[in-house]
Amino acid sequence: MTTPASNENQCSPSAVVSDVVAIVPAAGVGKRMGAACPKQYLTIDDKTLLEHTVHYLLAHPKVSKVVIAIGAEDEYFQTTSLVSDSRVVVTTGGAERADSVLAGLNATDATWVMVHDAARPCVRHQDIDALIDAAASHDDGALLASPVRDTMKRAGTDSRVDHTVCREQLWHALTPQMFRREQLLAALQRALEQSLAVTDEASAIELAGGSPKLVVGHADNIKVTQPEDLALAAFFLTQRS
Repeated sequence: MTTPASNENQCSPSAVVSDVVAIVPAAGVGKRMGAACPKQYLTIDDKTLLEHTVHYLLAHPKVSKVVIAIGAEDEYFQTTSLVSDSRVVVTTGGAERADSVLAGLNATDATWVMVHDAARPCVRHQDIDALIDAAASHDDGALLASPVRDTMKRAGTDSRVDHTVCREQLWHALTPQMFRREQLLAALQRALEQSLAVTDEASAIELAGGSPKLVVGHADNIKVTQPEDLALAAFFLTQRS
């Protein structure tokens, strides 16, 4: 398997991480699902994706709290079991992912934070363990990722192939992504002030000059984006159980 190039910019010795706050941006509407409600509120076994995700994060021994950033007009969250969980903090997110993550960062004073997609319920605790270990020993944090296995094509006009992209050293970025809170906060604020495109938290760190560590995660850590993803996520959750 392809492994990421080592980065000399590492902490030595590793920081001791005993407490992590997870931030879950959940203010999106998930238009690609074509559902009657935002995708994070679609259900598997009478439990919303958001509940599956948050409950599993809280089941990890080092995750003490989850901050959820919901939409200003969210009418679904109050119907979930998360409302009564004292370990869940709710804040108002924004129009873009970066705005919601920033709101989550401002709702906690934790030293370490990990950001995880609301519609990615199939992450494994062993991957979270590996992520925490990597982030603790690397100055620029870490993210779960999966090496690209398929042949990659770059499209030109009219959906025609322009050329084939070499897949060596290409990775699918997954979540969670873990960083020191102050570092991620500064990176996101800088990117937003300069109107820079931020697609995930690692990209904000990159724009600030950092180089987060890639941690191999399981490919079943899928994000529910298309309608067919829901059945696949249900299958993976059954296998995990």
